[in-house]
Amino acid sequence: MLSLTSTVSQAQTHKYLEKNRAIASELSAKYGIPAAVILSVAFVETGGGTSKSSTVYNNHFGIVGKNNSHSKYRSFSSVRESYEAFCQLIIKKDYYSALKGSLDFSKWIKAIASAGYSTRPAEWMRRINLIISKYKLADQ
Repeated sequence: MLSLTSTVSQAQTHKYLEKNRAIASELSAKYGIPAAVILSVAFVETGGGTSKSSTVYNNHFGIVGKNNSHSKYRSFSSVRESYEAFCQLIIKKDYYSALKGSLDFSKWIKAIASAGYSTRPAEWMRRINLIISKYKLADQ
């Protein structure tokens, strides 16, 4: 039974990445942020698309902000709007101009973590790198 659950979980996770790959690729071309970074951050922040913030608020990056609800997480009208908001946050950071267009996802991840994106940067970087490696996102 455990192996069946693991197989289903992996399929769902892969489904999340496939479902959002086109958005990440489009925004990568627009902003010069690697699609692997965009997808892996979204994956980690949503638990593969299963978190309440992603399913209820279309918030795939843990972006905080005011809502009409009682959540600290900002609400978006679509998944794409959430992905766009993440990219908009990134382009405002000091490191952006130096990394724009670079495909070196490790530099992006380190810069994002160092700029305070996560409250536990070392663990966050480990998880992001694990997703990129496990699903071969750097190869795409």
